[in-house]
Order: sequence, then C-alpha cells, then structure tokens
Amino acid sequence: MSAQPLNTPLLDLRDLRVSFGTKEVVRGVSLQIAAGEKLALVGESGSGKSITAMSLLKLVQQAHVTGQAWFDGLGEQGERRDLLQLSERELRGVRGRDVAVIFQEPMTALNPLFTIGDQIAEVIELHQAVSRTQAWQRAVELLAQTGIPEPERRALSFPHQLSGGQRQRAMIAMALACQPKLLLADEPTTALDVTLRGQVLDLLGELQRTHGMAVLMITHDLHLVRRFADRVAVMEQGVLVESGPVAEVFANPQHAYTRKLLDSQPARDPQPLPPSEGGPVMQGQGVWVRYPVPKPGFKGWFSRGHFDAVKAVDFTLPPGRTLGVIGESGSGKSTLALAALGLQPSEGQLSVQGQAWRHQALKDRPLRRAVQVVFQDPFSSLSPRMTVEELVGEGLGIHHPGMAPAQRRQQVERTLADVGLTEAQFPGLLSRYPHEFSGGQRQRLALARALVVEPKVLVLDEPTSALDVTIQKQVLALLQRLQRERGLSYLLITHDVDVVAAMAHELIVMKSGEVVEHGPVDEVLKRPRHPYTQKLVSASLG
Repeated sequence: MSAQPLNTPLLDLRDLRVSFGTKEVVRGVSLQIAAGEKLALVGESGSGKSITAMSLLKLVQQAHVTGQAWFDGLGEQGERRDLLQLSERELRGVRGRDVAVIFQEPMTALNPLFTIGDQIAEVIELHQAVSRTQAWQRAVELLAQTGIPEPERRALSFPHQLSGGQRQRAMIAMALACQPKLLLADEPTTALDVTLRGQVLDLLGELQRTHGMAVLMITHDLHLVRRFADRVAVMEQGVLVESGPVAEVFANPQHAYTRKLLDSQPARDPQPLPPSEGGPVMQGQGVWVRYPVPKPGFKGWFSRGHFDAVKAVDFTLPPGRTLGVIGESGSGKSTLALAALGLQPSEGQLSVQGQAWRHQALKDRPLRRAVQVVFQDPFSSLSPRMTVEELVGEGLGIHHPGMAPAQRRQQVERTLADVGLTEAQFPGLLSRYPHEFSGGQRQRLALARALVVEPKVLVLDEPTSALDVTIQKQVLALLQRLQRERGLSYLLITHDVDVVAAMAHELIVMKSGEVVEHGPVDEVLKRPRHPYTQKLVSASLG
C-alpha cells in the first residue's frame, strides 16, 4: 500500500525493489515526502526499512536496485533528478549536502583514525566555501547544539574515547553540518538516554522548521513516532503495508501487522527477588577509573592531566540478582562496566567470586569464563571475518579446548535457538557472517556468544537499545527466564528506565562518574530523592 500523493514532493519514490541475488528484500515500495515533512518508516528488524532508505544513496553493497527516486532541487540549478540514475561522482556531491544520513551504529560509521572535530569539519569544507578554522568552529558549535558537554575538548577526541550516546550525537552533528534538504535518520536516538532523546528530537524539529528540512526517520520506537512524525509508513517483510497520518494510523490501524506492533510494548514484569545464597559474585569498593588527558597550551608538552570517569563507586551483586546502573550518556556507567569486566584498569577493590582482576591473560582466564558481556553496539563487537559458528563457538574453544567439534556445534546451535535464531528461520545460519543480519539479529548473536560458555555474571551494556518493540519484549523475557533457570547475575547498564523497572532488583544512579542514589529499584523509581533521579524518571514518563 503506497502513501497518499503529496502536491510538491521533495522525494518521490516509485516502485523501489532491492534484491540480493535471487532474494528480493524490498518489494515495490512507493512513498513521497514533502519539503519540511517528517515521515517515520517503522517495522521490525529485517523488515527492509533501513535498506529502503540506504538504497536511495546507493549505500547498500552488492544489491540490485530498481525503481525511481525523484528528488527535487538537486545541485546549483535546482533540477529534479532520479537519485537511482546518478553516477557515483554525482552522488558524492549529493551525500552530505542535499541528503544526509544518521547511521544506526556510529562506531562503525565514524573513522577511528580521525578526531570527531576533524570528521565534522571535513564535511563542511567539502561542501561549503569556508576556511579550515571556520569549519572547525562550526563543528564545535554543532557538537554543543547536540548536547555534548565540553564540545571544544570532545572535538579533539577520537570515536573510541566517547560513550555510545556521545558518538551518536557526533553523528547527528555531522549529518546536520550542511543543512541538508532531506535527512535519513536511521534509529537516530537508539543510543541516547531519555533526556537527551527529547533534546535531540527537539533539535531536529527546530532545524526542520527553520530550514524546511524533510526527515525520513527509520525507527522501531513507537513513542518516538507519536512525538515526532507527521506521517507513518509501516513495512513488513519488504512490503509497505500501511501509511497515513500518525494520529489516524495509531488510533485506527487497518493492517494486522500494524496492530501487532502497537500491541507489542514490552510488558513490565520484574521477577520476584530470589533468595541470596552465599557471598556476592561481584563487588566493588571505592572503584576509581581515570583517563589521561592533555593539558591545554604549552603545559601539555611536559605533562598530562587526568579525567575521572568513575569516582569512588561502591556496589554489590549477589547471586541470581540484577543490579541496574542508570544514568545519562557520559555518566560513567559503561566505564564502570569495563572495569567490572577487567577490561579497564581501576583503583580501589573490585572482585569477581572473591578474586580480583590481575590484568594478566592467563591468570584472569577463569574469571573470563565467569563474567561475559553483551556490548551496546553489536556490529563493532562481532568480527566481520568470522562466521556465526566461529563467533558463538569461540569462547568454547578457549574455555573448553577438549570439547569435540560435534559437541561444540550442538552447544552453539542450542544457544542460538535460545535467543531465537534457528536453521529453519535462517538457512545456512552457522556459515553466515554478521553483515547478513539486521541490527536486532546481530544483538541476539552477541547474546548467544556470551551465554554459550554458561557464565555466572552477564554484563549487559544497553542490551535492548538496538531492538524493535517485539524483539525487545522477547529478549527481556528470555533474560528473565535464563536468570531463573541458571541463577545468572546481571550487571545491567542502561539509560532506559522501563528496562530497569522490568529487570533490576537493585539500582544505582550515576551522574558525572559518581553514585547519586542507590537502593531497591521500586523505592528509587517510585520515590526518587535526588533531583537528577527525579529528572530521569520524569523524562521517561514524558
């Protein structure tokens, strides 16, 4: 079902079809976007919504694309051209200037060899007649607009030195650098906490109104659609099944798939508090994490300063329980997780099953099996050169070197089935590579890789941030079931108050590296004492 025709469309997409070999993944999609309009394209992971958007700029490799994508106002002459017929050289002039993209996974989209400021300034210099100094100043201004603290210092940082949310905001700043006519926003708030999510939506809305910019937003967040979009288009298995004004579609959905999405908001059902037996599986006392940073001016030639990312944090994680760590991006919660995993040196006392990390590979190996992790960005944490069988089975090869190949394969298949990935659903599953899966499916691969060695503690760094509503509900239920059946302990790092309410037994709230509030999750969320906690809870309800 195609969208209703608009009088003066900025983008007129007609019968778009995208195939990989003999498999057609986008089938006859037609939609239109007017200048200054906000259209949300929604659907589950694998529905084809991201491929639809990326195909407009020929950003999907090894894909056969047919159809028409008429775009109004291209180039200096402002002519109407078919994007799908432009040469690669012509498209380089369009990308970033007329049509910009906010990618779903910023760690893979940003160049690790250049600072954030350099990458934003490069876009400005490429498309606008400005000096290097002017481009750099504009880059710092854009970082400030997207809510990054200390934008002058952060502009000098490399992507790996930023938190997940800060990297996402840097991507947004880069996309908005040249004030494009159309913004393709692929899950633009996936990695952002609730307060910054609202700020970014307000920023995009303000820029859209000021500059007449159109926005095609790809998302699985139905709350975001209600708040931001003018119209919504729903995709299922590569087909556009329903579209129309947001209020109309949400109030009276016509297609069964649309009704399914609207009925799939995760059920908030925290598990009863299990009895705590034995000592804590993980404990931290006075944990500090410091990063060296250059001093400004000539002083930086002779000495370096330091930045305290985590300051004197105390926590205890008993067996079979979930400790939630919540806070805005940059609060230090992911750094605390890295310290708990033994991946980041720290000061103070930090132990796993009574043993401290020694930061020596052989001596820490037993603890590596006991503590596994699911990272926030699954694509950057999964090797693109390894198959699913190699990725998921890698831990078994390290911790169970004597396991027979057939037994290892059976363990891998059982674990994949536990997270909802089967050979029947994905033929040739074990021999596939990560890039052949959607964002949500890759997150399930990351979960399977962590679970296959049967750990005692699972560190979950934003485990559902990349998942659509139906899969999020399944993953939360899966994690709760695994905790009951296996007695797993979870250190849950998140900015999603709803996920904490569903999963956590105890909660600590972090701000600027410090714990500002802690206690049972119901007490903290229902009766928050600290103004910062009150702000987080209020923003999640809004």
